[in-house]
Amino acid sequence: MKTETIILGGGCFWCMEAVFSLLKGVLSVTPGYAGGTTTNPTYEDVCSGTTNHAEVVKVGYDREKTPLDKVLSAFFSSHDPTTMNQQGNDVGTQYRSIILFTTEQQKKEIEEAIKKVQKKYEKPIVTEVKELDCFYPAEEEHHRYFEKNPRQAYCRLVIAPKVEKVKRLIASDE
Repeated sequence: MKTETIILGGGCFWCMEAVFSLLKGVLSVTPGYAGGTTTNPTYEDVCSGTTNHAEVVKVGYDREKTPLDKVLSAFFSSHDPTTMNQQGNDVGTQYRSIILFTTEQQKKEIEEAIKKVQKKYEKPIVTEVKELDCFYPAEEEHHRYFEKNPRQAYCRLVIAPKVEKVKRLIASDE
């Protein structure tokens, strides 16, 4: 097994966690905060917009079962990478599209994936790409949010459609 970690943000981390939990070869998905300047931020800190952190998920995956291009395909399919600091009604820098790589090989693959995906969009992709500095796990109530709250309105109206879209993507790849 060849395990790697990558940090991905594409709007609300509740959505991202639910999406990446679907992928075979994904070993762990942890919601949290990264990309900013505040040490040990809280959800309230990040929502204030003053930390420059994004809501992200830390994805641990087995490269042999799920290569990075599959992870990135799910990432780009689950949000709009051409919208700056917003996904749907979620607005603010904490909802920006961001990829934080942990190896130089990942950086190369991310750059190639963005070039490939850009062909599908008229507007430029605004996904921020940079090396991971620090990742801070979110508070426990944010872990497995969709799984724990499937009937909550946000889960039904926002997360569930993204999950279904990625399920169809996975099925078409098999």
